[in-house]
This record gives sequence, C-alpha cells and structure tokens, in this order.
Amino acid sequence: MPQDASFHDADEKPLRLMAQTAGDLEVVSTLLQDAVATAADVAWLRRRRRFALFLGRFRWEDKDRAAAAGRPFERVRAVLMAEHVLSVRAQGVDPKDPDQILSILSIAWDEAADPEDPSGALRIILAGDGEIAVQAEYLDLRLEDVTRPYAAPSGRAPEHEA
Repeated sequence: MPQDASFHDADEKPLRLMAQTAGDLEVVSTLLQDAVATAADVAWLRRRRRFALFLGRFRWEDKDRAAAAGRPFERVRAVLMAEHVLSVRAQGVDPKDPDQILSILSIAWDEAADPEDPSGALRIILAGDGEIAVQAEYLDLRLEDVTRPYAAPSGRAPEHEA
C-alpha cells in the first residue's frame, strides 16, 4: 500500500536557495553562520560578473534531529554565488595565502543611499575582523549544496557566546 510523502523524506536533498530580498538574505546568512572556506575557494569571475565562494557549511537545519538521534552533526560542501557583480574588495583575506581559513559570521546587504537605486554591497563578515564586500547592481544570490552531507570533523556543533 503506497504511503504519502512526509516532510522528512526530503532530509537528504541538497539545499538550493535564492536571495533577492533582505528577508531571503537573513535565511541564507543563518544557514551560512560558521561556514568555512579557504582563500583559494574565493573567485571573482569579472567577465561573467559573478562572485563565487566554495565552502563547507554546518547543517543547522539538521542540528536538532542529529542531537535527538544521537548521530554526528553534519557539514556539506556548498557554493555561494552572487550575480551582476561590479567589484569585489576584501579585508583580512590574503590572496597570497591560499590556505588561509575564512570563517563566516554573517552576511548582510547594504543598499545604495538612493531608494530608487537597487545596487548595493553584499558584505560577507568573517571571523577575525575580515570582510569580503561584493558590490552588485542588485541582490541576486544563490546558495547550493553540491555534495552529500558528511560527519562534521569535530563531531560538535559550533557554539556561540551569548
């Protein structure tokens, strides 16, 4: 006898999200908190006007289920892509050190001062006072998981002080 699908049937599906509003970006920022990458994982494809970041993100959406089931917390490799990029600036990121670890704290969108102007800066705030500022014509961001989840190397969930 066939059964109806349940919400949990989609647990292992890759995450694919778009952010085109501040509310959308808040969701993406929450999911990328504590994501890690290296300086070598940052790419600005100038001719395509695209910024891309290959990262390992903690699966916050699975944290409570993993804890309840007593199984390891998970990470997944993902790509963050911004389109219609005009320029990219970085502070605290050394392009000469491809192994430098970048840890994301949050992502924000700073709109242009003119309310009629949709341009702005996507700010990727990094631990250790680093930041990547992606100037774009408008907010057009995608987050896509590109691997299956794997056990987090530390076995623990990230913790934050209150």
